[in-house]
Amino acid sequence: MAGATSNFVLGLTTVLGASSVGGFVANKLKQPVLLGYLASGLIVGPFGLRFLSEPDQIKPFAEIGVALLLFALGVEFSLAELKRVKEIAVFGSLLQISLTIASVGLLVMLFGWVESPTQGIFLGAVLSLSSTAVVLKTLTERGETNTTHGQVMLAILIAQDLALGLMLAILPALKDPSNLLPALGAALLKLLIFVAAALAAGRWLVPEVMKKIAETESSELFLVSVISLCLGVAILTAKLGLSIEMGAFVAGLMISEIDYADQALAKVLPLRDTFASMFFASIGMLIEPNILIQNFGIILGFVGMVMLGKALIILPIVVRFGYSFKTGIIASLGLNQIGEFSFVLALVGVKQGFISQDRYLLLVGTTAITLLLTPLWMRFAPVIADKLMDMPPLANYLRQFRDTKDLSIPEGFRDYVVVAGYGRVGQTVVNILQQQGYKILVIENSEAAVKRLRTQNIPYIFGDGDSELVLEKAHLDRAKALAITLPDPASSRILLKHALDFVPELDVVIRAHKNDEIDLLTQLGAKEVVQPEFEAALEIGAHVLATLGESTSTIHSVVDNMRTDRYQGIREEGFSRKPGVDLGDVAPELNKEWVVLESNSPLIGLTLKSADIRKYTGVTIMAIGKGSQKQYYPQADTVLSTNDRLLAVGEPEEISAFRALVLGRGGIGEGYHHWVSVADDSSLVGIKLLDLHDKYEVKVLAVRRHGKLDYQVRGDMKLEPGDCLLLEGERNLAEQVEKLAKNN
Repeated sequence: MAGATSNFVLGLTTVLGASSVGGFVANKLKQPVLLGYLASGLIVGPFGLRFLSEPDQIKPFAEIGVALLLFALGVEFSLAELKRVKEIAVFGSLLQISLTIASVGLLVMLFGWVESPTQGIFLGAVLSLSSTAVVLKTLTERGETNTTHGQVMLAILIAQDLALGLMLAILPALKDPSNLLPALGAALLKLLIFVAAALAAGRWLVPEVMKKIAETESSELFLVSVISLCLGVAILTAKLGLSIEMGAFVAGLMISEIDYADQALAKVLPLRDTFASMFFASIGMLIEPNILIQNFGIILGFVGMVMLGKALIILPIVVRFGYSFKTGIIASLGLNQIGEFSFVLALVGVKQGFISQDRYLLLVGTTAITLLLTPLWMRFAPVIADKLMDMPPLANYLRQFRDTKDLSIPEGFRDYVVVAGYGRVGQTVVNILQQQGYKILVIENSEAAVKRLRTQNIPYIFGDGDSELVLEKAHLDRAKALAITLPDPASSRILLKHALDFVPELDVVIRAHKNDEIDLLTQLGAKEVVQPEFEAALEIGAHVLATLGESTSTIHSVVDNMRTDRYQGIREEGFSRKPGVDLGDVAPELNKEWVVLESNSPLIGLTLKSADIRKYTGVTIMAIGKGSQKQYYPQADTVLSTNDRLLAVGEPEEISAFRALVLGRGGIGEGYHHWVSVADDSSLVGIKLLDLHDKYEVKVLAVRRHGKLDYQVRGDMKLEPGDCLLLEGERNLAEQVEKLAKNN
């Protein structure tokens, strides 16, 4: 007994130690840590260095990890959020599973890979499942569980977990089709009884029990009770023939609506992450390198077919349910792997004779590779979606799929503040503005939030804030300012870039999610960047200074200086000038290119402020290389010199315009330069640029239309409502044109 215990502790320590090393290496390589966990399992497992020859030793802990992952998801998701995506969760998932089973079954029958239709159906069922654990972990690491694509993916995954229980129940009946309907009926009856009991317990029993436990003020007792609830419900669903995942998720939903949900989540998170690392390591242990090497070509072909095929099935389903093309791309590339619980189904299939041992090993290898590729696909999915939407043959067609589900803007609405995001921060901003009597327009993609906006009679647009079509509907040229409070850092950056493409001089205030975003967002054109943690520190510091007797003017001066200096005084020393910064890691969705200044460039000798490159071309200069030195987020007074290397960020056509400017084609002229927007009722609508120049002696250097920069303007171009013009000429003449543009 002592030897068994010693071996168990040694195995557990080996897995945790290897996982910590693997996660550390993955983090240093700028990869998701779960890839490190998978790799560590492969290395120490029975097919690697054999430090742990029996993966079953850690299987119970791996199952606990999955249960805690789904429990935490249930607490965070809540019934209200589940209702918002109920359509795609129920009907979309059913359609996805059915189409996958039908497509796979037909394909394997045509190629003769199976001997009977039931084997084809079985294989389709195995491939129809995606990985809740891997996708959830990746979304959590990226802070995207509350985004539209995150909730769509989680809704489909939860439905798949429900379907797994039904698949396990009816799988034996596939050998005798006459028993199929009774088996399916029994499984559905179990599911309905369980859901009804769970709803009743969540409504009347669990809240009272948790209240009594919380009243003891014992942290240990509270934690033990929460874990007991999670694992107890998970075991119950396993005994009923349903999945452990489903039980843990439902247990989380029971907690989500009570007052102690946040405390329960805070207690569980450290344990969740610890046990989850063992789960991913256990998956890595199943990978047999010899099988991968001997059948590399076949497995690679299977991987390509599975991931491409599932993506092509999921993409139109997501779009068909009213979500944007970008959401569809991210969801399809995030769900196109084979789920880790397909192993469970496949093992049952081996015992039932639906699949041979050799093909099971090929399936394990294929599944492992798809799991390894999932975090990478999810990382690059937004970039892929943006590239596809910018392709000329597809752009016009795809513009119709951009989440403009609902509009509620009063006729003639103008001089308002746009608030993108109506979460806790957005609601606070809206309340402050309303109390001061300002008009507001909210952009939000949550149906629950839109219902509140309707009730409060606040103008809104339902859709993705980073969608160009949504921003067109928002008419930013009529707005006084834009406040970006989105929970997703990537969407916030894209929204900022698109907004300034439409209205380059728009006053934008944006929330920074991480310290390394402060300089980036400032450089991209935000007038004010707010970091919540630093703001809390400033408020505490201000209160302490007041307690110590400092004058109100002194306190305001200190706080204002900190904000003006982008929190430099309270950030880590040298943080914003850190030489190892990689724009690709901070903002992978942005296009970027290094451009060298030749000796004959008109920019030589100018400062960044006087060159005003963003006005002329739309690009943002994120870094300047001078010799062997690189200056990231350069200051406005930086002087440009021969052979300087400028890191330009912008759309492809904007970067092309910048290269033309650097080469002296369309150089900077003399006089006053100013961007103006053409109002809907402006007298300039319909006028040709050549006529505008002849009449007012003002030159138009560039035109932005629908957020796209046209640098090579033509004299016969007619002005349209919403056009943004870069004027050059004498100040009084340019201001006269500006008044006409605004119809003042």
